[in-house]
Amino acid sequence: MISSPLKRQTMSAQIATLLRHAILTGEFEPGSQVVESTLALRLGASRGPLREAMQQLIDEGLLVSVPYTGTRVVDISLEDVNDIYAMRTCLEQFAFEQVWDRRDGDFKKDLLARSDTLKEAIDQSDHVAAIEAELDLHGLVYEYANNRILLNTWTGLRGHLQLYWAAHRRAHGTAVPKRDSHDDYIRFALGDSLSAMQDELSDHMRLGLETTKAFVEARSAEMKPKTNKERD
Repeated sequence: MISSPLKRQTMSAQIATLLRHAILTGEFEPGSQVVESTLALRLGASRGPLREAMQQLIDEGLLVSVPYTGTRVVDISLEDVNDIYAMRTCLEQFAFEQVWDRRDGDFKKDLLARSDTLKEAIDQSDHVAAIEAELDLHGLVYEYANNRILLNTWTGLRGHLQLYWAAHRRAHGTAVPKRDSHDDYIRFALGDSLSAMQDELSDHMRLGLETTKAFVEARSAEMKPKTNKERD
């Protein structure tokens, strides 16, 4: 996949798409170095579009530029998983408080359309498209909340959430979520009880959390340099 030649007129966008896919599918491991010269040779790309694409992924939170070290794939730690869980739960509950009395026909139509898009990605077993569709589904309430700071906060979390969901899928040995994984979310989001929706959010965010934490912890232990005693 990552060695495919690219059309020059959309070089930067294509490179960003390929790199994002490589990161989220685990082809580029968390913490691994992304070497510009190597990528340029493999992709047949010039440095300008490649740097633009890499900067885009840095802005998204998938890559990080480390002084004197280079550019690396962002790793997600056990602390990150806990922080993401806590932050997402609070943010989304607040977002639904903001929109609850203003949900209208457009909100319902858009929510169901995004649910359909997610299910299409699941049916096609498209790992990266499913992550993007899941982000878009959860992002709808932030878009309707009419709160710029809240929306910006959600946007800033997207990169971390992509990495979290990628780790979540690998931890559970699945490429995509279950097809009915958001049915309750949709039902409560369009229902009559805000408190029931907030309870559903807590339950929904908690699904698979411990398995994902165990996966991230085990991976971190494998990557940790061994002492001389451990090598013996």
